[in-house]
Amino acid sequence: MRAAVGDLLRIHSRAVGLKDRQGEIVEVRGPNGEPPYLVRFGDGHESLVYPGPDCIIEPRVLEET
Repeated sequence: MRAAVGDLLRIHSRAVGLKDRQGEIVEVRGPNGEPPYLVRFGDGHESLVYPGPDCIIEPRVLEET
């Protein structure tokens, strides 16, 4: 798994009825875009994440000017 700053990390819920979590990758601490990632979630909470099989990375979308 490889990511870049600005990519979106989506964590799928493991339990029925719980929502997926998503956050923006604000720092990549592994070499060549590999984990761990510092992720800022929507509520402002930041956490160091080692993504598992329940995670996907969505590349950031660059806006055209």
